[in-house]
Amino acid sequence: MSSMVMETESTDAKTKERTGVQSLERAFKLLETVASHPQGISLADLSKSVGLHNSTTFHLVRTMVSLGYVRQSPDTKKYHVGSMIFGLAAASRSESEMVALAMPILEELAELSGESSHLAIMTGNEIVIAGRVSGSGVFQMQERTGGVRPGHATALGKVLLAPLAMAQVDRYFEANPPTPLTAKTMVDPQRIREELRQTLSAGLAYDDGEFNDEARCVAAPVKDFTGQTIAAIGISAPIWRLTLQSLQEKSSLVLKASEKLSAELRGAP
Repeated sequence: MSSMVMETESTDAKTKERTGVQSLERAFKLLETVASHPQGISLADLSKSVGLHNSTTFHLVRTMVSLGYVRQSPDTKKYHVGSMIFGLAAASRSESEMVALAMPILEELAELSGESSHLAIMTGNEIVIAGRVSGSGVFQMQERTGGVRPGHATALGKVLLAPLAMAQVDRYFEANPPTPLTAKTMVDPQRIREELRQTLSAGLAYDDGEFNDEARCVAAPVKDFTGQTIAAIGISAPIWRLTLQSLQEKSSLVLKASEKLSAELRGAP
């Protein structure tokens, strides 16, 4: 009797496994078919393309819609690739690959501006210098790769914090309470939030002696093809050389560099 029960359980397990694999195969086939129709595809055409009954296709694609891998247009009722796919694609680029793409752009930015150029990323609750190139001018600002920078007092940090939801910003500052580093450092939460709003609106951030009272910096966001800010690129220089007028002029070089790296990451020409 017990052997019969074991055989039955084994058969049931194998049946469930086959059913599960079959469902996965069907789901991926559906996803591939949806992706091959950039203008969208109807349920009837989708069912016909994959050779499934309408009801089977509907139940599978409804689950995929709920997970964000497929979306349905409210107007045409056609199915399109969902945002989760783009998020996965964006996340698949490793940090080392991004730094490799960034280095020639950092070198060009340093050459054109004459100042040290930097690339920063956000890792957990830390803003880290992922790449840097020294400029040609004398008395260059020294920032080692791998160094951690405060979000409230650096242009790079402001760029990375600006697009985050308020709850994420709060969590960051819970882990990294704003502290005065110079006489110009902003520590008031309201002022910092206003600065982040201005940064998001302008697409540029400045540090006017807030991290180092002898340095000025400007930074701009690097975005992937979903429009998400994944890094910040900028320059820094001594205050006596990077005057406010010069800072404004060199901001355009920083913007061009950030746009160029963003295009590289999107695979655009």
